[in-house]
Amino acid sequence: MSSATHDAAAPGGGARPTRRAVALTTGLLIVFLLYSLAPTWFLLVASTKNQTDLYSTFGLWFSANHLADNFQAIWDYHDGVFGRWLLNSVVYSTVGAAGSTLVSLAAGYGLAKCEFKGRGALFGVIVGASLLPSTLLAFPLYLVFAEIGLTNTVWAVLIPYFINPFGVYLGKVYADTSVPTELMEAARIDGASETRIFFSVALRLMRTGGITIFMLDFVNIWNNFFLPLFMLNGERSFPVTLGLFSWVQQAQTARDMNTLVLTGSLLSIIPLAVFMFALQKYWRSGILMGSLK
Repeated sequence: MSSATHDAAAPGGGARPTRRAVALTTGLLIVFLLYSLAPTWFLLVASTKNQTDLYSTFGLWFSANHLADNFQAIWDYHDGVFGRWLLNSVVYSTVGAAGSTLVSLAAGYGLAKCEFKGRGALFGVIVGASLLPSTLLAFPLYLVFAEIGLTNTVWAVLIPYFINPFGVYLGKVYADTSVPTELMEAARIDGASETRIFFSVALRLMRTGGITIFMLDFVNIWNNFFLPLFMLNGERSFPVTLGLFSWVQQAQTARDMNTLVLTGSLLSIIPLAVFMFALQKYWRSGILMGSLK
């Protein structure tokens, strides 16, 4: 065997990638990484500048450090309304994602394990509904909630979050693969009700799916903008995304608030990053347990 053939052969018998392919792939990954981190880097740099430096210095590098002053200004502005917005986002995201996860797992479990007429058609409708952009539903939902008098309440935001067609689809997939039918039959023989089987058996086996759905819903609700924009009027009930947008609108008519908006944007991603890192190990451990099974 020639040396060229030996270099091209991988230990497992497959073809080994060439140096050019490795360099090209590495370069593309580095470019993608820089592109992904650039907005966060800009927020970090801009949050350290005062109003003058924000316009007079290079946008992607530091000048004098005014980060502490900016933090103090944003917490003091309008009686600390920014802290209320952060708290609202945490409540909306946590309660909304928890409710959506439970509904999605229950509905997915029912579609996967319960035989009933029209199950295939219903699943097709759910898959089709998951393809609709959420922005298209914001105004119709507002009209519905306006008719029943729930606009500008916490329920106008939470109830639509509880229904997530894509979460139901994921719940069905995880129920199909994680909940053995034989185990359900054994539980029924032992006298367990369907409700007890779901909460005591199926829900535990679908833990990985539940964590996945919860993570996706939490991020989606935290970043949601259009639904709160239509449903909420009072400033104290705004999530952080809508609150920062209201500051942008004020900047167009009154004082320049770009420094506060940029600093607030940086602060708003910190809870989201902490949440993702906190749940990452549980998600990873669940996946490893599923692969071992």
